[in-house]
Amino acid sequence: MSSSQPVHSWDEPEGIAPRGTLVLLPGRGEHGGVYERFGRRVAADGYRVRALGDASLDPAAVIDAAAKLLRDETLPGPRVLVGSDSGASYAATLAARDTPGLDALILAGLPTGSHSAGTGTAAPGWESELEQRTACPTHRGRLSDDTAFRRGALEEPAARELPALDRICLPVLALHGADDGISPLDEARRAYSALPGAELVSLAGTRHDVLNDVTHRTAAATVVLFLERLRLSPGLAPIAVAEDIA
Repeated sequence: MSSSQPVHSWDEPEGIAPRGTLVLLPGRGEHGGVYERFGRRVAADGYRVRALGDASLDPAAVIDAAAKLLRDETLPGPRVLVGSDSGASYAATLAARDTPGLDALILAGLPTGSHSAGTGTAAPGWESELEQRTACPTHRGRLSDDTAFRRGALEEPAARELPALDRICLPVLALHGADDGISPLDEARRAYSALPGAELVSLAGTRHDVLNDVTHRTAAATVVLFLERLRLSPGLAPIAVAEDIA
């Protein structure tokens, strides 16, 4: 990757054995640093996180960097590709290609259908974009103060076409905001119907930036639960089981 798109890294605490690696592909307008809160939280549970740059700026470079990280045997497994927004589209494409070293896939806010790009001829105002992205005041402030964040990027096409989800043969966790106006939940349900083995989790009160919205703690916890099950078995057998006490 070019020096303008560095890799952001968060590692497990000192003295803790690493439990796996997440390679994260951000969405339109974002960069890896936008996911610091998510990265620190997941790393605290023992997982290494490597967040790359916005693939829409240089798809070939970012996809190549992701593939190299997945092949890096110095990084602990399981190795999981995480994508948000357009990053989810690129992550799904890599999975459909049977990229070596990839053990599972986490897709957050996968862009689908006609809503995956803005419909106006000009980019909306900044407040409008924030409303579409997140209801979290902390994250809204983070984006507003971030000079490296590309405002108006949600108006760009998310991808040339929806990835071939039916070609993915890996465990998949899909996270989607129940109030996502960029990629409505009903459209996401239809898209994931091509991948019956996927686990689709909707988050109440959450908009498009699923990993960074008001339910970011629940999103991260859901990711960690998925990773812990993956470590035990690719079949994702449950660990915490709700018992009937009636």
